[in-house]
Amino acid sequence: MKGIRGNSLAVMAWRNLWRNRRRTILTLSSIVFGVFLAVLFTAMQDQNWADTIDLAARLSGGHVTLEHPEYLEAPKLTLTVRDTDRLAEIAAGTTHVSRVAERISGQAMLSTAGDSFGAGFIAIDPAQEDEYTLSVLEGLVEGEMFETSRDRGIILGARLAENLSVNMGKRVVYTMTDVNGDIVAGLGRVSGIIRTGSPSVDGGLCLLPIDSVRDLLGYAPDEAVQVAIFIDDQRRSDLVAENLQEQLNAEVGSQLVAELDAELDAEPGPRVIALPWHRTQPELAAFIAMKVGSTRFMEVFIAILVAAGIFNTLFVSVMERLREFGIMNAIGFSPRRIFLLVMLESFWMAVVGLVASLAVTAGPYLYLSTTGIDFSAIVGDEANMELAGVAMSTTLRIGIFPESAAIIALCAVLAIMLSGLYPAWKAGHVEPIETIRLV
Repeated sequence: MKGIRGNSLAVMAWRNLWRNRRRTILTLSSIVFGVFLAVLFTAMQDQNWADTIDLAARLSGGHVTLEHPEYLEAPKLTLTVRDTDRLAEIAAGTTHVSRVAERISGQAMLSTAGDSFGAGFIAIDPAQEDEYTLSVLEGLVEGEMFETSRDRGIILGARLAENLSVNMGKRVVYTMTDVNGDIVAGLGRVSGIIRTGSPSVDGGLCLLPIDSVRDLLGYAPDEAVQVAIFIDDQRRSDLVAENLQEQLNAEVGSQLVAELDAELDAEPGPRVIALPWHRTQPELAAFIAMKVGSTRFMEVFIAILVAAGIFNTLFVSVMERLREFGIMNAIGFSPRRIFLLVMLESFWMAVVGLVASLAVTAGPYLYLSTTGIDFSAIVGDEANMELAGVAMSTTLRIGIFPESAAIIALCAVLAIMLSGLYPAWKAGHVEPIETIRLV
């Protein structure tokens, strides 16, 4: 018996696993159920929050934003960044960055002959923007995008246009405060209507051509409030922001900042800061963190329940075979080999459980990741739900990050193996004389 090799021990463990098929199948069912829930919960979270963050980035300042250090605390049109062409060039050359766009955003008063309403505005360059960088453009239901950055048009949210009682081609006066603190007014004709389904967007947002707004506010040709940076994976926002900040401190700090300080007679210091999305949108970040935490708690709770069930099964199996283990010990099996035998049974349980989990989870996962579930009939006529000012799709789709799937598989294997530790130790430390007496 001492000459039994590891592969023979593995075969023995595999056969032992199926000596009580009903118990093994019930244990595998609990593993499959736990992994199935963990995959669906995690995939739902990964996909939904990734989509929400991307939508938020496309609605505001990107995944990473270059702006004045004081703008986040007190947004003003006087807190700008200069040499935006150079900043965009630095950003475009950074790893993981896919698109860069200059923007001016703030508040304005929109007026017609009969009505006046306050609204937020985003001044954009049509050569730099599309549906990928500015999500609201997907909702352009009437009219078209500006032809140039000096266009005289204005694009309104659908509800805002209704409130102002205007339609395509009508004039709208927009009033804002320039860099000197003076009230200035511009005139635009309605060139487009946006309908997104988000009340805050449709009722309180307008788009303007960036160079027309620069002229109105007294900005320089290379001056803006923000440089919006879009990356290929929102999980790399912090990394990209850190890399950009290092480049800004090194390159911009030695030339651009020095020129700005001299021109503005300001205290020495950085005039541009790189912020990841969770710094510019803390409310959304806090909500996502809360929901992710609750999902993690649920997954841990499920893992504990599954592990408890597996431990109970293995422990009962060992207790039923104490006589067998005692005889094995008496004829030459060492405690280490008996311990290894039971641990190999746990290993086979983990392997079969993961394979079965993959087979059971694949179908529902593929359906939910491609077709999804449409909740529009439940939420009403609106096309989207809104979270912290960000429109969310009413179609539920899932998608799991590869590292999340690897973590789930690793945790499942570890939980099963740990559940077998005590039963394996118990089996390896039986007393042959005592156990042989058992019937």
